[in-house]
Amino acid sequence: MQQRSIKRKIRCSGAGLHSGQDVGLVFRPAAENSGIIFHVKGAHGVRTLRPGPELVFCTSLATTLGLQEGARVSTVEHMMAAVRGLGIDNMHIDVEGCEIPIMDGSAAVFVRLLGEAGLRVQGAQRRVARIRESVRFEREGKYINAEPYDGFFVDCSISFPHPSIGAQRFCLDLTPETFPEVANARTFGFLRDVEALQKRGLALGGNLGNAVVLDEKGVLNPEGLRRPDEFVRHKILDFIGDMAMFPLPLRGKFRLHCTGHGLNNEFLRHLSARPDLWARESEGYPQRETPRLYPPPLPRAAAACAG
Repeated sequence: MQQRSIKRKIRCSGAGLHSGQDVGLVFRPAAENSGIIFHVKGAHGVRTLRPGPELVFCTSLATTLGLQEGARVSTVEHMMAAVRGLGIDNMHIDVEGCEIPIMDGSAAVFVRLLGEAGLRVQGAQRRVARIRESVRFEREGKYINAEPYDGFFVDCSISFPHPSIGAQRFCLDLTPETFPEVANARTFGFLRDVEALQKRGLALGGNLGNAVVLDEKGVLNPEGLRRPDEFVRHKILDFIGDMAMFPLPLRGKFRLHCTGHGLNNEFLRHLSARPDLWARESEGYPQRETPRLYPPPLPRAAAACAG
């Protein structure tokens, strides 16, 4: 399979969820084998950042890339999920500010923007990091299980003691065609936590237009949920974006339970330190194995899982 970039430059802007400040973004095409490159403009000038597990500076509330010299950009996970979900390998991202705009709290706007920029197939073959053997990474009952698989398959479950969430499970065999199943799932939080964060000068850009907010009884957004299981779908969206911090696209079957940005990054650092667990390969066109679901999958690429 060949690498991809975008066809033309495209701009956007919006407010940062945590800073509340306006941020400008420019997506630009990049040559094959370039990877994803951030150019962060701030008081320090323009600094270049390349995603990597060790460059994840902070995982509290969002995923933040940073350098010791001070250049950093936060809330990268939704945008990077769109990049990985659409199969983009090479791109420059110019950031004027310290945070990626939250947009509507999902990856939907980034999908639309990158679609407008167009995708261009390049000459070089895509290189991927393929899981070679089963690995389990667990912290305090939260876990990530990874095993070999010819693709990127996610089986995610969550459990919240809240009447609007409860126990949810969803599976996704990620391709550009199936990514819309999770792309518009919004970030969510509890009103009590949002109020506490804003008193501390955080989540200043958060509102009902860019997040699902819940009180003790239910969802406060007037329009309600986009899907009944929007919460677990968003967890998968975050996982896709966090896994995009690895230098190469990962290939494997991942079973997750109640994961977050911190555990996701710890898992990537574990993989990075254990090169025996994965292999760097060129991605070809082998026959895809259909993953076994419980119960058997619905007749579509993505299916809700029971049990």
